Amino acid sequence: MASVVVPYDPAWPGMFEAERERLQEALGAWLEGGIHHVGSTAVRELAAKPIIDMLAGVRDLDEARAALPALEALGYEYKPHRPEAHLFHRPCYHLHLTEPGSDLWRERLTFRDALRRDPELRREYTEWKLEHAATGIEAYAASKWPFVARVLAEDGIELRPDVQRLSPEELARRS
Repeated sequence: MASVVVPYDPAWPGMFEAERERLQEALGAWLEGGIHHVGSTAVRELAAKPIIDMLAGVRDLDEARAALPALEALGYEYKPHRPEAHLFHRPCYHLHLTEPGSDLWRERLTFRDALRRDPELRREYTEWKLEHAATGIEAYAASKWPFVARVLAEDGIELRPDVQRLSPEELARRS
């Protein structure tokens, strides 16, 4: 199945804000560090898969497991993910719960911020996305890691080796 990449939609920030408010109310007891819009939909002028990716900081990842019923009530389903994060999906939305300062926290915010501040990087990433979108979700997810790793390395962050060595199928499930 091909990945659908569409031009930037100015409605995406508003969709994030509306969902952030719902999540803030449901997750307030566990939150620390806020709920952030990450991923390509968080970057103006960037083509993206039309999924609002969010990163929520929680005080304690194990304690945050208790948030599962509240998230299920909002339509989210749990999916296994990296050891330092819980991942939840619902149509058009992905939510990662992780502790502020975790590898995932630093990677997602750093990558988003690099794209936000550099128009040339946005152009390059848009071209990459459009070129690879037809390859299928597994190949798309696997082939983006060298690009992500390069951008993060420029900001002094190296992807964990276990994240880079995952199979294309596992990367797709985790993305």
